[in-house]
Amino acid sequence: MTKNDTTPKFAVSDIVLGCKVWVNKEGGTRRAEILQQHVKKGNQRFYVHYQDYNKRLDEWIGADRIDYSKELEYAKEKVEEKNSTKSSLKNLKNSKSASAAGTPQPTTAETLEDGEVDLDNLNVQGLKRPGEELTREDELKKLRTGGSMTQNYSEVSRVRNLDTVILGEHIIEPWYFSPYPIELTEEDTIYICDFTLSYFGSRKQFERHRAKCLMKHPPGNEIYRDDVVSFWEIDGRRQRTWCRNLCLLSKLFLDHKTLYYDVDPFLFYVMTKRLAQGHHVVGYFSKEKESADGYNVACILTLPCYQKKGYGKMLIQFLYMLSKVENKNGLPEKPLSDLGLLSYRAYWTDVLVKLLVEAANPHLWKQNNPAASDPSSDLPPPKAGLLEMTIEDIANTLNMTTTDVLHTLSTLQITKYYRGLHVVVITDHIMALYEKLIKKIKDKKKHELDPEKLQWTPPSFTANQLRFGW
Repeated sequence: MTKNDTTPKFAVSDIVLGCKVWVNKEGGTRRAEILQQHVKKGNQRFYVHYQDYNKRLDEWIGADRIDYSKELEYAKEKVEEKNSTKSSLKNLKNSKSASAAGTPQPTTAETLEDGEVDLDNLNVQGLKRPGEELTREDELKKLRTGGSMTQNYSEVSRVRNLDTVILGEHIIEPWYFSPYPIELTEEDTIYICDFTLSYFGSRKQFERHRAKCLMKHPPGNEIYRDDVVSFWEIDGRRQRTWCRNLCLLSKLFLDHKTLYYDVDPFLFYVMTKRLAQGHHVVGYFSKEKESADGYNVACILTLPCYQKKGYGKMLIQFLYMLSKVENKNGLPEKPLSDLGLLSYRAYWTDVLVKLLVEAANPHLWKQNNPAASDPSSDLPPPKAGLLEMTIEDIANTLNMTTTDVLHTLSTLQITKYYRGLHVVVITDHIMALYEKLIKKIKDKKKHELDPEKLQWTPPSFTANQLRFGW
């Protein structure tokens, strides 16, 4: 056999669900798992997930893109491991049934007839799957590169069910599965109104709706407005239909989102861009009305058509503005998605670099802060070129948690141990980051929200209003 042997080692008929093949993509070949297959217009098509790549890159491919000269791998080990796991759980249950009698046990998944736990339908956030003992860093790495951070491991949720979404003037390719009605998912394209977020299977239905639609902005209270964006506060209980439509839309781009219909316990803060036709949704974040863990955000998303334009940082800046009014340190619900983690890190880096550099250099603080003369400013100018502050001081000033502050300092690698003290060293790299940030602000490439334009009082709810009933 020659090194470049192209003799086929298998045929299309040998491909079954769960097997792994090599797929031609972007000038090379990538290993991929077959998740689904069907025949469309007489052509065999396969839905594949690329190994070691995020799940949003999954796609439908034709049979001609498969490299038949490389070995085909069947998923025998996966089946044997699953059967072994179920058998072990059954034996464990039988061995402990006598001692466990009368003791209530928490339910984490559906129970099968034999008393086995149905691992395929396990749908509780934060629980490890069998055989996985991951550290926090390993878990984050897996979420970024392993391809799946969904909490629903059913086969249906693994396959993206829409090809194209038309949202207003934007044509968007979805990343993940979203439980839209099955009659819509049979279409190649669905149409979504960018004001009501209602969905339609044909352009004719969509145009009929737009001719009658009178809504020009989200159905809530406008709590912030400047020349670039507006923010709206929406109660999930009062605007169930609109919020459910928002959740269905966001599920197309958030693999870990599990709640689509139970919107009552949440408040939604929607960022819009004002155009001649009205206010168009750019992104949003949601948070629980009453969070036992103190989270200031449950879910956050910038729509793909507005990504890489600074809107993500504006969303994060706004939620920290709300935390400041509430006199709380903001804590995002973990784990963050890969793109969410990058956005938060970028925001934390910006605010921390700005704070530390200006604390050590009062003249820069006065020069680059228009409100420097305001006595109510969060950071009064230091008396000397060096400012002593604790991690708690930094966290309280920026309304971050101490964990997030330490994480950012560690990422920047600017903490040193000097003469028995932990010190922060302002390196040339940090100064370069600061100068780049200030230049973006002055050149208006980075839009800063103005806290003075926020018109908002933290909402309070009675016990009856917090009930999750219908």
